[in-house]
Formats: sequence, structure tokens, C-alpha cells
Amino acid sequence: MSSPAIDFHLHSSFSGDSRAPMEDMIQSAIDKGLTHICFTEHIDKDFPTDHHENFSVDTPAYLETYTALAEKYREQIHIYFGIELGLQPYLSDFYEQYIRQYPFDYCIGSSHLVDGKDPYYPDFFEGRDEAAVYERYFISILENLEAFSYIDTYGHLDYIVRYGPTQNQNYRYETYADILDEILKKLIEKEIALECNTAGFRYGLGHPNPCEEILCRYHELGGQLLTLGSDGHAPQDIAHSYGKIGQLLRSCGFTHLTIFEKRRPLFFPLP
Repeated sequence: MSSPAIDFHLHSSFSGDSRAPMEDMIQSAIDKGLTHICFTEHIDKDFPTDHHENFSVDTPAYLETYTALAEKYREQIHIYFGIELGLQPYLSDFYEQYIRQYPFDYCIGSSHLVDGKDPYYPDFFEGRDEAAVYERYFISILENLEAFSYIDTYGHLDYIVRYGPTQNQNYRYETYADILDEILKKLIEKEIALECNTAGFRYGLGHPNPCEEILCRYHELGGQLLTLGSDGHAPQDIAHSYGKIGQLLRSCGFTHLTIFEKRRPLFFPLP
């Protein structure tokens, strides 16, 4: 069975954690046979500065480069203009105003911070119970969804398990089922898609983010809007583990993937 030809979660050097020129990412996507890609550069307003990361984005420069390259490669690949918002409930007004300033095709909402701290850094977990921190992370997603709905998909729903002390060794959907079901129902109610993010394979989890149990539960509850992305920050990351993903998603009951163009959903059959 062939792999999906869509990657709707890509970063280039316009994101603070990537050094990859946008054109290199595009050329890699073409080489790998992709037909539709979307750049989703990071903007994490008020990201803590103690780790010296900068997750702001020069959006006018990003748009200018995107526009030129989308035109240059328009006969070879469809390229879309997106953004990944690092959500925190009090930022809802800021992000809505920001999104309305630019012609985004697609907006990912993601939880990178829990109570102002990023689980990417090991000190986040020091002296804390891993399961309790995971639970707090999922509760924070509900808080974000209550505060802000002007997004198209929720990114890497169980992102936190990439970085926990035992990662996903002791992590099960059933442990957090009540909270996760509430999240999934909220996404369906608000017509926000769920992202299948294949970077979990790149981080050694052996599963996407979110894991198969959550993907299957989303479909069981009636969820139909499913986006797909590698979360690639370098050319070699694009379409990572896509050879596994078609059958995995079919086993959860999905028949189509969703992309967004001018914030409107379009549907593509799974290969």
C-alpha cells in the first residue's frame, strides 16, 4: 500500500528550532513524492526565556518567502501557508488578532507549555510524579479549548509523552480516558480536527502522537477531521514513518485525511 502524499506540519528556519532553508524542505518533499505540504512555523508568545529559545516568527518575511517559493514550485507541488500557535488560555485575544492579520491556510493549536513551562526540558519533571504531570498536561488542553477555538487542528495531543522520564512505557489511554474523551468530544463539537503527528516514531515511541488508542477513540466518538504531519524540522524528517501510517489509520476506521486551504477543509482518500 502506498504512503500518504500530504505533510501538513513542517518547519523551516523561520521557526526558532529549525535551521533548514524553506527551499530545501520543499525540494525534499518533492523528492519524496509528496503532492501537498504546509509550512506551520512556530509562534509561542511569552515562551520562557530561561532556556534561550526564541519562538517568535518574522511573519512578513515568512509570507514573502513562502509566496515566492509557492509560485516557483507550483507546477511540482501544492504548498500552503500555515502557523503553529503555542496556546495558553490568556493569549486567546492576541492569537485571534494575529491570525486575522495574515492569509493563513491552516492554523495548528498546540500545547507546548504547561503552566508556563515546557516539558521538553528535563527540569520540568524534577521532583514531580510523571503520571500526575501527564494528567495536568491534558487538563491544560481542555483549558486551552475552552479559551480559544479559532484553530483548524489540535497538534500532537499527547506531546508530553515524548519527553517524560519513561516516555510512553507506563502511559495508557485508559489511565486518562475521562479527560481525553472530554478533549475529543470538545474537538468534535467545535469542528476542530485532530492531528496525527508521526514525530512520535522519530522520538522512539513506536507510535504517533497521539497514540493509536486515542486516534481510534476519536473516530469511535464520531471524529472525521484528521490531519497528518511529520512535524519535520529538517529535510530528512519530512514524511517520517509514512510507510506505517496508512494502514495504522485505516485500522482505526479512517478513510480520508483532511487538509485546509484558506481555512476550509478539503478531504483526500487514504491510499
